[in-house]
Amino acid sequence: MQTTTGDAPQGLWPKGIRSSVALAFDVDGPTGGAMLDGSIWRNPSFFTLGAYGPWRAVGYLLDLLADHRMPATFFVPTWVLETWPKQMRAIVDRGHEIGYHGHRHEAFWQLTRERQQEVMAQSLALFRRHLGLVPTGFRTPSGDWGDDTIEILLDAGVRYSSSMRGDDRPYFIAHAASGRSLVEIPGRWELDDYASLAYQRNPDYPAGLDRIASYDTTFDNWRREFDGSHRDGLCMTTLFHPKVSGKPGRILLLERLLEHMRAQEGVWFARCGEIADWWRERHAADAEATR
Repeated sequence: MQTTTGDAPQGLWPKGIRSSVALAFDVDGPTGGAMLDGSIWRNPSFFTLGAYGPWRAVGYLLDLLADHRMPATFFVPTWVLETWPKQMRAIVDRGHEIGYHGHRHEAFWQLTRERQQEVMAQSLALFRRHLGLVPTGFRTPSGDWGDDTIEILLDAGVRYSSSMRGDDRPYFIAHAASGRSLVEIPGRWELDDYASLAYQRNPDYPAGLDRIASYDTTFDNWRREFDGSHRDGLCMTTLFHPKVSGKPGRILLLERLLEHMRAQEGVWFARCGEIADWWRERHAADAEATR
């Protein structure tokens, strides 16, 4: 089904490109609130639900991406990297990008400036030790950040974020005191697989979600999000989680989505870092205007 109407927007993307798609996966594993408060160690069911993501689902996703020649970005808490280094190495070896996502999926907005700096320094050391690389991208684990976070990220060498919701195109977030800026590649909750597919009985997580959505409905929702983004020449980024959508039946759901997107003309499938680099190079004047 061809969904485009009219002429492609001018100046946003490379020549011949109408819209961009940055597939992104948060490899949270069992990190997060339950790990931070220690309760996960008393709940083997909850731990294994999370561990399934890096242990098993990442492999399914890497095979799917290879079959469809799709690049992707994986945001990885470094506790997951320490625990499953072989699986995280496979992400890099198969041509994908890895970005910062905290150490144990900390809520950055709840951390002191010093603790945020410690988490970033620890994460950098672990990426260097296990993968021999320095990430350039960051996705806040908590969906929000504190007053100091932008400066801390810039000081750590981060060039882009995929954390906020302020547009459906990349944009610049400036640190007012220094004039430096991050490229923001915004995601949206509509493209978070938790909203449709996650369910955990005890503890009740996500809270209040007592059933999962039909896979047909979920595909239709995601397809429509892509169709609108592509029609208007925008940038679509996902907030998918291997432990949620990387299971065999759901891999078929993702396959339908990738096939639909591949069938359209003028889509740039890129890693988040590639889109951020293009945006900064092509729209540098916008970065100046944010200062």
